Amino acid sequence: MNHELDFPAGIWEAFARSRPPVRCSPGYLIYLQDTEATCFYFLKSGKVKSFIQSEDGAERVLNVYSAGSLFGEASFFDELPRVSSAVALTPCEIVPIDRELVSQEFAKNPELALAMMKYLARTVRLLSGQVDQMAFRPARWRVANYLLTLSPAAVPLSCTQDDIAAAVSASRVTVSRVLGEFAREGWVELGYRSITLLDPARLKKLCKL
Repeated sequence: MNHELDFPAGIWEAFARSRPPVRCSPGYLIYLQDTEATCFYFLKSGKVKSFIQSEDGAERVLNVYSAGSLFGEASFFDELPRVSSAVALTPCEIVPIDRELVSQEFAKNPELALAMMKYLARTVRLLSGQVDQMAFRPARWRVANYLLTLSPAAVPLSCTQDDIAAAVSASRVTVSRVLGEFAREGWVELGYRSITLLDPARLKKLCKL
């Protein structure tokens, strides 16, 4: 899911100034699906993946968060069990934000509370749009859009074809075919458990068609 929600850079830094970050190694499980949400998180550095898992162990990636993002906030605010899990993809620094910290920061800065309300509303709108896109867009569009969501720049991405297939609601065979086409066209370079975007501009152009 693309989390470009048009908020000023650093708007959530207020949450990070009050408490030291927690350092996480790659593979660290930050929270589990179906557990109580006593806090949400500000991602100070690194990348975090959120995903859902079925009873038979099948996994679907929901989002990959980058530095400056919030994650895990929906279940925190609606006070229902978490609908997903989150795991560190790279070395990370995260700041847990509990109700005490939220109350303190909102009291000091009411504009932050309004920004949070807008953020939550836009996230719901964005999720609705993603459902439509996954249902009606062709596989090439969905894969290109997902790669750009992970990073709009020409940098190596740490992900597998299974991760992409789960995220874009396509089979691994379809994803493999699409990535092969992108590689032959010179848009990406495929490595072991990694993909490098060689021509993000062409991927963006595809997504605008």
